[in-house]
Amino acid sequence: MSARRLLVTSALPYANGPIHIGHLVEYIQTDIWVRFQKLRGHRCVYVCADDTHGTAIMIRARQEGRSEEELIAEMQRQHERDFAAFDIRFDNYGSTNSPENRRVCHEIWAALRREDLIVEKSVSQLYDPEAGTFLADRFVRGTCPRCGRPDQPGDSCQCGATYSPVDLIDPVSVHSGARPEIREATHLFVQLARLHDFLVEWTQCGQHLQPEVANYLKGHFLHEPLKDWDISRPAPYFGFEIPDSPGNYWYVWFDAPIGYIGSSQQWCDRHGEQLDDWWRNEQTEIHHFIGKDITYFHTLFWPGMLKVAGFQLPTKVHIHGFLTVGGEKMSKSKGTFVKASTYLKHLDPAYLRYYYASKLGSRLDDIDLNLDEFAAKVNADLVGKVVNLASRSAKFVETTGLSATYPDDGGLFENAAAVGDEIAEAYEVCDYGRAMRLVMELADRANPYVEAAAPWNLRKDATQAKQLQDVCTVALNLFRQLAIYLAPVLPRLAEQTGRLLNRPIEHWDDSKSPLLGSPVAKFEHMLIRLDKKDIDRMIEESRETDSPETPPAPAFEDSGQPLLDEPLAEQCTIDDFAKVDLRIARIVEAEEIPEARKLLKLTVSLGGDERRTVFAGIKSAYQPQDLVGRLVVVVANLAPRQMKFGLSQGMVTAAGSGGVDIFLLSPDSGAKPGQRVH
Repeated sequence: MSARRLLVTSALPYANGPIHIGHLVEYIQTDIWVRFQKLRGHRCVYVCADDTHGTAIMIRARQEGRSEEELIAEMQRQHERDFAAFDIRFDNYGSTNSPENRRVCHEIWAALRREDLIVEKSVSQLYDPEAGTFLADRFVRGTCPRCGRPDQPGDSCQCGATYSPVDLIDPVSVHSGARPEIREATHLFVQLARLHDFLVEWTQCGQHLQPEVANYLKGHFLHEPLKDWDISRPAPYFGFEIPDSPGNYWYVWFDAPIGYIGSSQQWCDRHGEQLDDWWRNEQTEIHHFIGKDITYFHTLFWPGMLKVAGFQLPTKVHIHGFLTVGGEKMSKSKGTFVKASTYLKHLDPAYLRYYYASKLGSRLDDIDLNLDEFAAKVNADLVGKVVNLASRSAKFVETTGLSATYPDDGGLFENAAAVGDEIAEAYEVCDYGRAMRLVMELADRANPYVEAAAPWNLRKDATQAKQLQDVCTVALNLFRQLAIYLAPVLPRLAEQTGRLLNRPIEHWDDSKSPLLGSPVAKFEHMLIRLDKKDIDRMIEESRETDSPETPPAPAFEDSGQPLLDEPLAEQCTIDDFAKVDLRIARIVEAEEIPEARKLLKLTVSLGGDERRTVFAGIKSAYQPQDLVGRLVVVVANLAPRQMKFGLSQGMVTAAGSGGVDIFLLSPDSGAKPGQRVH
């Protein structure tokens, strides 16, 4: 395999708060991928930075009586400390408030001007006369103009309505409590509609985005002319002033992604490299890892900016879902909104890295941190299966070392070496859950070998010394293979394995050849059992009973993509509910409807010969070939509905807010088509 040149980024964490376990999903996911690529022998550079500009930083600094520069410097130290503690290793960690970032902002802005893509418009905004600043949507609360619900944010309501802040009834500034005024200000806009054809081609070519993301963009944005993108904010604002528009500043969403290039420039300057070799070179792959809440910016605005300025376009934008804890949003009152620093007081970061890896796939599904499962999985997999191989064998060969020739192990080592290619393929496509399952299947094969050989019994008989050495040689080589395959997830375990066997793990292909005749160091504890009491103490410390609930904050300020919970429907009786006949069904056929924007045609089996045709609005989230054979829950007694594409004879149940946020409901294994859901 020839070496690849890879530049990898994670979304920039906003410098207005600490890192928490929701943020860590993305940075752990990215770090695993980077470590895997480096272990494969590829040249891979991982850059990130703090996102430092915006109204929130300005207001907080003012409230704390210090400069914005002092505030963002302190937050960056905290962020870098927490990332390092979780073994997230950046090649460069910068700041959007850097001279390198300012220079690239000027370069991209000049390119947009040359292409005549910038227009000026007068915008009505809410202004806080006491705080002396225009108010972003999230800094306004008021009564919803549609349903009358009080204390709603400035862009959307729990009822599902979206609106402009100026439409709120009785708006109030979050900063000062003052009633805002409506003021006019000149804003600068990028005419994205002129890049429409390019963005259709780039997003729909099947190479750069997950299929459900491409479908989402096609169905929600690219089916009509794109709106102009508001790219400026008037003073006062903490950020970079626009050179040809005094008194206006680039909005945080302009200079934040440019921070990827600014941080790359810092790395290049330190290593004597040229930025163009990384950002204007078709031989370089650029991979962005982001959360689904900022999809719009990274798949439309950002490629457009790069295209106009002549920079390399992303090879792939890897998009992940959110974190829930116990099936719910993180909660301060329940203690499940856990800061990274609080976690580190109580638990080993390796536990979280492994658990997240075991849950992460290549799709946009949210992942759930179930605390009971968390403890059980760590103890069973890492301690009981992996480390157990070394702890039960290493001490018996401290004086003799490993055997000079590899003993007969019934093909265990050879099989595990062959499976390495399959594990590598899973890592490459970010299907870490599958990779972890494959690794644990190997551990499940290795442990019975040790159990049957019982080295703890062999050591009691001096005549069995050679057999004891051979058994431990097999056990430690199988353990080393597992440590190599887990090295992207558990780098500390890989380092400990290198010290134990006097051979550092340096390349993925180290798994293909056994270590022979080498010394074995004294065994040191690697991973200890996770005590549920430590989890309980972490949750208790995180509990803030008097604090308002805070949703997982996105990286970058103001994603502009509200994720709304639907209000509860009106109360119904048990008799009302009994009228709905929910049945288990198996999807036996799934077809694309080319002319339909949202629908797939499904044929479902309710058991026996009972089959129904159902048109389901899940096209943006699922590929037909991935649905065949899947069990789902359908409304079986829904009146048939004649649609443009045929007769729909039921409804498939799903959760989510639409677009890529669609999740089919599935029963546990054992359920059979035709069974009623009670």
